[in-house]
Amino acid sequence: MAQELSAVVIDDHPAVRDGVAQWLAAGLPAIRVVATGGDVGAAWVGAGAGADVVVLDLHLGGPAPAESDLARLVRAGRRVVVYSMRADAATALTCLEAGALSYLTKAEGATHLRAAVAAAAAGRTYTPPSLAGVLAGDSSPRRPVLSARETEVLIEWFQSESKEFVAQRLGISLSTVNAHLEHIRVKYATIGREAPTKAALVARALQDGLVRLEDL
Repeated sequence: MAQELSAVVIDDHPAVRDGVAQWLAAGLPAIRVVATGGDVGAAWVGAGAGADVVVLDLHLGGPAPAESDLARLVRAGRRVVVYSMRADAATALTCLEAGALSYLTKAEGATHLRAAVAAAAAGRTYTPPSLAGVLAGDSSPRRPVLSARETEVLIEWFQSESKEFVAQRLGISLSTVNAHLEHIRVKYATIGREAPTKAALVARALQDGLVRLEDL
């Protein structure tokens, strides 16, 4: 029998918390919301402290986004899905660079939220259509030049759960896979567009047209 997945939902609107809990419980796999709260404290105490995934709203009753709360959760090893009203590329990238495994707008439906939470529970990223949409609107000319092999490795990694699988698929060593990915990160860092996490790299690649949503 598959292990039950659990989540804690942080949002300052009770109706949103209740709605998310119903959405997560109704799908497959069913995800049980073990705690909810209007501030991030619910993720640190009681049942919320042991939840597989934290579903975090960025605006919790104050003018400033809860970016420091997100950073603290990520530093503690928590798997975070940001669920926000904001639909701009800058905010999405800030969250992904901070270590969130997915960024969804509240315009997303139940299917995408469930998929994002299930992926996060497994330590994987999830790219909903809205994220691809907001990033596609970026007009920055600063794009790294990747080799054909680097692009191939990048797409395979986005489609795989492990770098070892990428190595097997492409018939190269794990160290070569790591080297290609590190070169890609360096190229982004060199032009001032760091991509320290896999989710951030997915976002950058979508921004730059290196991959399409259907490639993921």
